[in-house]
Amino acid sequence: MAELLLEILSEEIPARMQTRAADNLKRLIINSLENDGLKFESLQTFVTPRRLTLVVNGLPVQIEAVEEDRRGPPKAAPEKAVKGFAKANNVSVFDLEIRDTGKGEYYFAVVKQNARQTIDYMPFIVSEVVFNLGLSKSMRWQSTATTWVRPIQSILAIFDGKPLDDVLQLGLKEKIPGLKYAMNNGSAAAPGELEISFSNRTRGHRFLAPNSFRVKGFTDYKAKLRKAHVMLDADERRKAIADQAEKLAKKEKLAVKADDALLAEVAGLVEWPVALMGRIDEAFMELPEEVLTTAMRHHQKYFSVVDAKGDLAPRFIAVANTEAADGGKAIIAGNERVLRARLADARYFWDQDCKRSLKNRVVDLDGMVFHEKLGSVLEKAERMAKLARALAEHTGADADLAERAGRLAKADLTTEMVAEFPELQGVMGRYYALAKNEPAELAGAIADHYAPQGPADRCPSAPVSVAVALADKIDTLVHFWVIDEKPTGSKDPFALRRAALGVIRLIVENGLRVPLIETFDKAWERLQAQQHWEEEEESEGGYSILHGLLDFFADRLKVHLREKGVRHDLISAVFAVELPGGGREDDLVRLLARVEALDAFLGTDDGEHLLVAYKRAANIVRIEEKRDGKEYRDIEPDYFAHEEENTLWQNLLPIQDSLDVSIENELFSESMAALAQLRPPVDEFFDHVTVNTEDRECRANRLALLWSIKVVVDHVADFSKIEG
Repeated sequence: MAELLLEILSEEIPARMQTRAADNLKRLIINSLENDGLKFESLQTFVTPRRLTLVVNGLPVQIEAVEEDRRGPPKAAPEKAVKGFAKANNVSVFDLEIRDTGKGEYYFAVVKQNARQTIDYMPFIVSEVVFNLGLSKSMRWQSTATTWVRPIQSILAIFDGKPLDDVLQLGLKEKIPGLKYAMNNGSAAAPGELEISFSNRTRGHRFLAPNSFRVKGFTDYKAKLRKAHVMLDADERRKAIADQAEKLAKKEKLAVKADDALLAEVAGLVEWPVALMGRIDEAFMELPEEVLTTAMRHHQKYFSVVDAKGDLAPRFIAVANTEAADGGKAIIAGNERVLRARLADARYFWDQDCKRSLKNRVVDLDGMVFHEKLGSVLEKAERMAKLARALAEHTGADADLAERAGRLAKADLTTEMVAEFPELQGVMGRYYALAKNEPAELAGAIADHYAPQGPADRCPSAPVSVAVALADKIDTLVHFWVIDEKPTGSKDPFALRRAALGVIRLIVENGLRVPLIETFDKAWERLQAQQHWEEEEESEGGYSILHGLLDFFADRLKVHLREKGVRHDLISAVFAVELPGGGREDDLVRLLARVEALDAFLGTDDGEHLLVAYKRAANIVRIEEKRDGKEYRDIEPDYFAHEEENTLWQNLLPIQDSLDVSIENELFSESMAALAQLRPPVDEFFDHVTVNTEDRECRANRLALLWSIKVVVDHVADFSKIEG
């Protein structure tokens, strides 16, 4: 068995692209190997800022000879078709065999493939993989039409200890200095044509070990890279950074602030990590903590350091990609100088921004476009304010405070601090509100109104915060839905899926009784009141559009609850049912209580048997009504010929009444108990009564009775949507 080692050495690959690049490399090589019938034992990919590496173990050195029977056209096919089949399989027409397949006689070709050397396939596989390794932001360098994530410097390709004797042809019109131009046979390449030769050579760290060296296989490759100051494994780099940073912090009796995302990103920026500690001028420690950490994290990729109380310390950890002769003093001095300049700007922005209150800044939002069809951010803020006031009734918030918070929530977008650090929108609004003595609850709502922004994000619980956060998301959802800017496939430019999941979490995790359709309608009325609506567009909106948005929520709710083991079909079944007073279920808390009770019921023997009986009844009625071209709805007790018919009929109406009462009072366990009472008479009916009797009146009556079973059960949920 043999090993394939591939390394693509290039200019620095952005950290955010590295994982996807490695995944694409793995997927492509697996597809190529499978297409050529090559099996393997294991496959690993590695990625550093400058190299994509892949090693495949357990490949066969030789592909054994095979003989395959291929079926062609039938015996009666035209001569032209037979000759075409023979030519396609590289055999003579006289070598074709006619065989009886049991379904007729067909021509067969016996195709033989001789044993082949696997190494002969490797250059084609490697070239195909490299060319197809596309990413969303690839580059075209010099005058070549070839694109790749970053300009390629060299390709190491070794199979079974031997370098592949081939090249990657890029087809350039002009030569690029520093790259080899050679054909397989060593002759000169065609004028203007660039070829990168495969080899068994690579290079180490750009500065610490820039010279090239030969490798024999993966074990040799990894060991020599380590000596050349390259940690190939990203996990090893992450651990090295974490350990070095913690050691530096511990020496100062401090601790590194946990940040797994930043750790992963920095590991993608260095091949030989060296952690260094720098200082923050005490004068800047008066700035909000989020300003300091954002300036360090997002702009400089520094790790924050905290003291024993968890407060931010005047220190930071930077990670260099080299070992400096002076122990890193010059590197730290340079990083401190850059950070000092950024924080000086931030302090200036803070001082300038604090001169105006958020209330006075609201008018500036009129100059910011929210969407060309939906007006300015000021108009959105006014809609949010009114909707937050309406939602305060459901969240338990002070209505005046919720309205004011909704109006001020976007005002920090006009500040210089947020212009410089967009990540701090909402967060800075809180600080500016507190600086002008606004209530803490209002300031908190401004900071929280974007949350939650993902499944792992904290969900607000303060009443005013929840009201404003709901208002922001529902306003966005309703209005983008009305102008038909809905998510399509993988495209969701306005993050509407995230907004819907945010609404779901705010409602469910806080146990809020929010009628969604009514709230959607109020949000839409606000847009109409602002007169950003064409008359013909307005006439096309309304009830159906908002119910389409409710269906979207149903789909998002299934996604949200999937990890909790809640069945998606039960959510669909409850969402589809009509409420006793009319309309659809749009109270998420009540809906989940119904789903929970339904799930428990279907787990019982009664529930399982009733589901089977329901589907049997519904299918019989559907089939017979389609065949007869009419509906069967009217029941005449005088036509009952069996006691089981009468017993079922006598149970249906009381059970339906019981269901209506229990559902109206949200006693869902009791409603399931009422459904359980339906099982015995339904079972008896199917055991002793023939539905499709020759007596037309009895048959029509029994079909109507089956329809009544469906009607009663559908009071609880649409059982037709339940799987099983």
